Amino acid sequence: MTFSFVIRLALILLLCMVLQIPDLQNWAVWHREAIYNGEWWRIVTGNFSHTNLAHLAMNMAGLVVICYLFKPTTKALYTLLALLSLSVGVGLLVTPLDAYLGLSGVLHGLFAYWALTEWLSGRMSSVWLVLGVSIKVGWESVFGASASTQDLIAANVATEAHAIGVGAGFTFALLYWLYQKRHLQ
Repeated sequence: MTFSFVIRLALILLLCMVLQIPDLQNWAVWHREAIYNGEWWRIVTGNFSHTNLAHLAMNMAGLVVICYLFKPTTKALYTLLALLSLSVGVGLLVTPLDAYLGLSGVLHGLFAYWALTEWLSGRMSSVWLVLGVSIKVGWESVFGASASTQDLIAANVATEAHAIGVGAGFTFALLYWLYQKRHLQ
């Protein structure tokens, strides 16, 4: 990771930290009723607010690990953050959730996107990453998230956001692969 990339990660952290300020968090949280009443920004901003500092730290650590493993460009990272934030935020509208905070749905999407992109590009070992994230989300859908994680973040884990993120990540990876296949031959 270059110094400039670390600065760009720090900007994401700064945004998340600013959205921990109670008045700003109240303005940013994904809240179904508020979205239906015209506060559309919450579709995206809810992904960047967190229940507490432990939740924020856990998600930032996840982002750093994903960036370390897959080494995305800044443009790719920011583009996918925007697309996946929108996808998770809109996707949650078809779930029973009334409120959502956290970046974990987007993180699952980032991981799914880059794992599938690697596999489709010929890195056969990445099939294990694709299978792993798929099994994890399937497990959570059936059995729920771990109680220790829920205790740490002081909230229920929104496993729906994880599933939406993985679905969106896989979809974007397939679309990108098809685009490359068609336009770069």
